[in-house]
Order: sequence, then C-alpha cells, then structure tokens
Amino acid sequence: MMKTGKKAKNQLLRRDVLRIGGGVALSAPFVGRAWAQTTDINMLAWYGHGEPDMVGAFEEANNVKFVPKYYAGGDNMLALIAQSPPGTYDIILSDGEFVQQLNAAGYIEPLEASDYPFDDMLHEDFTKFPGHWDGDTLYSMILRGGHLGVSYNTTAMSAEEASSYAGFWKPELAGKVGHFDWHLPTLGMMSLKNGNGAGLWDLSDDQWSAVQETTMSLRPQVGGFFDYGGTFNGLKNGEMLAMCGIGDWITGVLERDGAPVASVIPKEGGIQFTESYCIGKGSSKADLVKSFIQYMMSPEGQVKSAQMLAYPGFCVTKAGRKLLQEVDPAEAKRSHQIEGMANDPIALINEGRIHYRDIPQQQSLEDWNDFWSEYKNA
Repeated sequence: MMKTGKKAKNQLLRRDVLRIGGGVALSAPFVGRAWAQTTDINMLAWYGHGEPDMVGAFEEANNVKFVPKYYAGGDNMLALIAQSPPGTYDIILSDGEFVQQLNAAGYIEPLEASDYPFDDMLHEDFTKFPGHWDGDTLYSMILRGGHLGVSYNTTAMSAEEASSYAGFWKPELAGKVGHFDWHLPTLGMMSLKNGNGAGLWDLSDDQWSAVQETTMSLRPQVGGFFDYGGTFNGLKNGEMLAMCGIGDWITGVLERDGAPVASVIPKEGGIQFTESYCIGKGSSKADLVKSFIQYMMSPEGQVKSAQMLAYPGFCVTKAGRKLLQEVDPAEAKRSHQIEGMANDPIALINEGRIHYRDIPQQQSLEDWNDFWSEYKNA
C-alpha cells in the first residue's frame, strides 16, 4: 500500500532535497511498497553502493532494506560468491570485465533488455558493452564508469609531469608513491606505459615480461599498498604524493573537499572502470532488484550515482547527464561531464585515449596475481 497524504509526500521530498548540489525526489513509478513487510535485499558491491545516499530513497519508498557486503577487486568478488550458498546475493555490482566469469559460473540471472534504457546511452559502446551479453541475452546492466590515470598531489607534481606514467619515477617522489592494492589497474597502466595501447591486456610472453620488468623498476619509489580507506587517507594526509592504479574515483572525493590532488589521463592513455548490476542466481527478490536497477538507470538514479559520497562516477545515459548538469552544475563541471568541455569522458573514448578495463587475454588472472604478490614482497 502506498503512502498517501501531504505529510508523507513532504517527508520524502525533504529527505531528498537535503542532498548537497540539488537532490531529486524518487520518481513515482518506484514508489509502491510502503507499509508492506520490510524485505531485505542482499547486495554484493564495492563500498558505498549500499549506503543511504544511494539506496535510502528506494528503501523508504518500497519498504526494503539493503544489506550490503563489500569487496575490493573482482577477484575478491568471485571468491566471496564461490564461498556462499546459491541465492545468497540478490544483487551483485560487478566490474564490467568480470561479468563473463559470473555468467560462466552460473552466478547470475539473464535480464530482459527491454526493461532498461538502451536507447538513451551516452555512447554506442554502452548499448552492448563487452562481456555483458551472451549473444542477444543480457546478463548485466551498465550503471556507471570512471577513468583511471595518474593521480597526484598538485604541490608535488606539475600537470605536465603527471601527463605521463613516467611521472611516477620522479626522484622526489621516492617512498611517496602508493598503490591501490589490486593488480589489474596498476599492471594495465604499466602496459600502457610500455606502449601496448589498445592491446594492453593481450600480451605476448615477451610483452608480459617487459610489463613485469617495468613494474619492478618502480618498486623503490613505492611507500605502500592500500585498500580504499588507506588510498584515500594516504593522499589526504600527504603520506603519499602520487597513487598508481586509481583515478578521479578517489581524488574526486578529496578534490570536492578542497584537497590539493587531481587525476589526469596521461598521453599513453587511460583505463575505464565500468560498474554494472546483475541479479544473483536464485534470488527470490528478482522483481524488486529489477525495479531498483530501473530506478538507478533513471535520471534521478544516475545523478545519485554521479554524486555518490563514497566515490564519484560518470553517468552513462543522456538523461542522467542532463539532469546532473541541471541540479549539480558544479559536479558536472568538476568531472567534465559537459559536452564540448576538455576531457569530457565521452570525448576521451571517441578520441581513443580510453581503454576499457579487461582481464589478461594470454595469461591467467592467477599469473597476474602471483606476480603482484611477488612485486609487493620485493
């Protein structure tokens, strides 16, 4: 039964407009289960996706409660699912490059493509994103993205120095370069530094050896390997003056708070992380999860995703970007989500400067993870 009356409606609006930068009320199609028995929705995701700023409006409107389990890195996500009974997770937020593994292992349900706004995607690549489909069957809905490059303290590096991955080797940064502790982002960047371009994930034995050699040569510069919180705090307190393996998803939060940090896409190119929603295999709440995904793909949901307190991201729909520009022009400008603006993320894709993150093609994930462990212990 739906909440009715002026008081209930005003409570919903007041809650949403408290959002800094211009909140938006939950669209009417997503309101409908208030006063019903509360239903738990088990979520597996990167940190932040199950927090009130992302799910609170949907929870209140539909009388559901998200119960998040957070991970860092696709390898950890797969391990958590493998260790859990079937049907444990109702909704899984996956990095785009791991959807194929989820599908091959039978961990996710097929989706109905007509339920989602594919006719409103900002880029044609997003309509049939690699790995999200098996033939004509959809298994994961693209939600947001972000670009990874050189992240740095602007008092320690100039924009020119940060315009190449070679900047991480700056002598003055010795002991002050940090790593986000996941092999894919850093090794992808080292592959780009070596000039592998669009083939950065498809490495021959010789190319893979060269990437390992390049990475090892950075080890004397490295002051630590960090999880999300450590990466954030390391840059915030100046313990680390540059970070490899991240981008605006970390520095954007700090930048919004006035910290002297930035992220740039260097001349060798950058990497896009792509996050998407899947419905967990055997979930008894698939209809509710579908409704939530539809909400997050609505203009209002896309704005919430772009503004996410834990870490920002790019809208993937035209309507979402348009609404972001209207209700939070400062964030739209800060994140370059304005057509014609320098470093507009869609323009960077069109220019060939952005490569979608993937898994190694000629080596296994275990090969890359084993080297990562060796590198950390060197």
